[in-house]
Amino acid sequence: MQKTLAIAFKAAETSASILILGPSGTGKSMLAREIHKRSPNKENAFVTVSCPSLSKELLESELFGHVKGSFTGAVNDTLGKVAAAEGGTLFLDEIGEMPLEIQPKLLRLLQEREYERVGESRARRATVRVIAATNRNLAEEVKAGRFREDLFYRLNVITLTLTGLRDRPADFTRLATSYLEFFSKRIGKRLNGFSPPVADAFARYAWPGNLRELRNVIERAVILSGGDQIELADLPEEFSGAPDARVAVGGRVTLDELEAEHIRRVLAQTRTLDDAAKMLGIDPATLYRKRQKLGLT
Repeated sequence: MQKTLAIAFKAAETSASILILGPSGTGKSMLAREIHKRSPNKENAFVTVSCPSLSKELLESELFGHVKGSFTGAVNDTLGKVAAAEGGTLFLDEIGEMPLEIQPKLLRLLQEREYERVGESRARRATVRVIAATNRNLAEEVKAGRFREDLFYRLNVITLTLTGLRDRPADFTRLATSYLEFFSKRIGKRLNGFSPPVADAFARYAWPGNLRELRNVIERAVILSGGDQIELADLPEEFSGAPDARVAVGGRVTLDELEAEHIRRVLAQTRTLDDAAKMLGIDPATLYRKRQKLGLT
């Protein structure tokens, strides 16, 4: 992580495109904002576009803008997020889910610093720094034909990889304590740590939602706590019988336990059941039945 941050902050001083990889909840958007704050363009806008949240047509309009009458519902001219980020940073969240039809237009923006609004033929100039993030393996997406190879290499100038919380055990206590202090101060409670059962539950839990999940769990615990430290009763129900996060291939575990843990982690890092089924290599109906069987509903 120290090496990753050192590269990130060095690259922040340039205008190079940056690609941030890592599972959901690892802080990719936070890192993107920190890079912007350390850039020469920090006084200008930091604009976020969530690629999976819109249809192809709406995403194109969101990015590049449109002219009045270019499609049904286009009652006014709209500049778009690229124009809003002029002189600053455009953050493309989950770029691995950007539709293929829009990718050539993004490539043009990166290569030529030009784009066109929907329904307009006049090329517009843009001076923006692009930071993209994804929880997908873009090299595999390229092989599968879902992501353009030329766009991948254009984005892949500086690549930063954020690891999951389970892969950062040395950071866990510091992060958990930091969140505890932050929320205790915000809510006005005096809490001095975690009880031994809580510490044990935290060690056994897989943390599929990574930093985002840790933050939410501790905020909830601080709100519910009635003593001078966090107790097991203050945590969500899944921590009472938290599966051992050290379940691993070759360990003394059953196939059902391995399958349940793998499915649980995939579900935690994907946005929809269809995405999870695709990652697992099964159809959504089969995944639904397995969730029912394994008690993951």
